[in-house]
Amino acid sequence: MERAVVKFRHCGRDIYTFADPQAGTGTGLCPVCQQPPVLGLLDAPVALPGPFSSGHRAPCAFLIGAREGPRSLGEWNDSELHVGISNSAGLVYNYTLSGVQIDEQGWEQCVCIQLIPPWRDSLVDSWDKELQLFSSLPTWAAERFHEEREFGSCCYGFALSFINHMRSVDGKDSLSRDEFTSRHVLPRIKLASMFIRVYEEILQNGFYVNNQ
Repeated sequence: MERAVVKFRHCGRDIYTFADPQAGTGTGLCPVCQQPPVLGLLDAPVALPGPFSSGHRAPCAFLIGAREGPRSLGEWNDSELHVGISNSAGLVYNYTLSGVQIDEQGWEQCVCIQLIPPWRDSLVDSWDKELQLFSSLPTWAAERFHEEREFGSCCYGFALSFINHMRSVDGKDSLSRDEFTSRHVLPRIKLASMFIRVYEEILQNGFYVNNQ
């Protein structure tokens, strides 16, 4: 999903299209009224921020990805998601059938949830050291993967357990799975789902009109 999406307002509706020359219907007309749009300053096209970015450029973050690519991250999709934790250098630690993997690539298009502000240098240093130690614990051995999966844990359990470990180091209370999901994950997945829906509509029709 590499093409930029822009939004402009015309005929009282928000209209989305691609920013490149091949975008839209190819006629330069408003898809609602079929007239050349005359746009004021407040109605001019603005770029729609994409919800996906490289986890290797998001230090100390919780990452959500899918093997089938970012289009599989919509909330209606049944594809199995995979999550990981990045260190300050962009290496992604994630729990798999083979145990904890450390990936230098493969997380270029995912949902990134930043967990530590960059100005907290001491906590960033602790994050890297603790992540390396945490990932080597017997709990996350390859032979325990199916056991963790049976309890609904696996990669999500690894990531959330580490996050709660670091919250403890920082003097904060732990978050339950439901708390973390509702507070941090679901809002980002909903934004990603909206973007995917708009993107797919533009691919199919050349534009997307929000009638609300």
